[in-house]
Amino acid sequence: MNKPERPGHALSIRLPRANRTLEAFRLSAPRNFPKRAASALNRIAFAAVHVVADPLADADPWLTAAIDWDRTIAFREHIWDLGLGVAEAMDTAQRGAGVGWPTSLELIRRSVAAARARGGLVFSGCGTDHLDPEAARGLEDVVRAYEEQIAAIEALGGRIVLMASRALARLGRSADDYARVYERILRQMRDPVIIHWLGDMFDPQLAGYWGSTDIDIAMENAIAVVNDNAAKIDGVKVSLLDKDKEIAMRRRLKPSVRMYTGDDFNYAELIEGDDEGYSDALLGIFDVIAPAASAALARLAASDEAGFHDILAPTVPLARHIFRAPTRFYKTGVVFMAYLNGHQDHFTLVGGQESARSTLHLAEIFRLADRAGLLRDPDLAVARMRSVLALRGIGA
Repeated sequence: MNKPERPGHALSIRLPRANRTLEAFRLSAPRNFPKRAASALNRIAFAAVHVVADPLADADPWLTAAIDWDRTIAFREHIWDLGLGVAEAMDTAQRGAGVGWPTSLELIRRSVAAARARGGLVFSGCGTDHLDPEAARGLEDVVRAYEEQIAAIEALGGRIVLMASRALARLGRSADDYARVYERILRQMRDPVIIHWLGDMFDPQLAGYWGSTDIDIAMENAIAVVNDNAAKIDGVKVSLLDKDKEIAMRRRLKPSVRMYTGDDFNYAELIEGDDEGYSDALLGIFDVIAPAASAALARLAASDEAGFHDILAPTVPLARHIFRAPTRFYKTGVVFMAYLNGHQDHFTLVGGQESARSTLHLAEIFRLADRAGLLRDPDLAVARMRSVLALRGIGA
């Protein structure tokens, strides 16, 4: 699956550089990734997927989440066809950043129904985001908020990713506070859940989660909660962007509990693993690189580690760029790639977050995506990149 040269005259586009000049960037041909998974995978891999905004809705985009439901579900079908699972209504879907609980529940309803029809795997985000953290008076309010969302998702037949709670981050003062809340919630669960630990680089309001701002103490507290409730936990999804912390935690989980990497910087080596184990995956970057991820995981399942890294290694610079600080704005890059690759007809995000990254940032996404072979139709990608540049006052 080597990246071939583009025959004939190379397609090119003038892209802005940091020194305020334009460079002629010549594209190479995309890699020929399959559109469907051809074989079973030996890792569980979820893509945390974005929502497609409806740019024609008569709504104020900073205030109202207008969703193009057809395109949103079509993208999930694309993920399932590649043999990946869907992590629904998570932060990649702008949960808590323009998409609130009522819209999330409708998204979950539609996604669970589509997964049932398609035979796809879907877990859905469950949190306390309908509870204003400032209005929460005590831990009982946090428990009740979780219970409300759990009941709604389970009524739809959905499996759950138990998301970190901003209200709990505000009210929880100790390891015991977190242990009490999670034990109360977990003992009620119908099916084992995925616990989601989202670092404050993704959401500053989650600073001090698990009862400490010291990451090592927080990890000790989290491990204790997970291992004490292992029968109710499918796995733990860790988004700390620190591979050594993830590996250390992975090695201390009970054997029945999976580690789902959420490290969008170091996913390739964490998924491959070592002599003491490996991580499965629940990644926002898999929204962007789904065809490459599927092809790479197929090579890993065939014991072709070299082929696995040949495919994934070129995607890592793109991931690190999309998720660079301020990391919480990574959704802009995710949707930009969906636009370049024809999964939607516009570069518009819920909440107007298409403006959250600079033109130089978007230009570098284009370059890195090309180098990874991820622009599946270069002519379309160039036309769309030119339209974005023109909108921002840059002639092609």
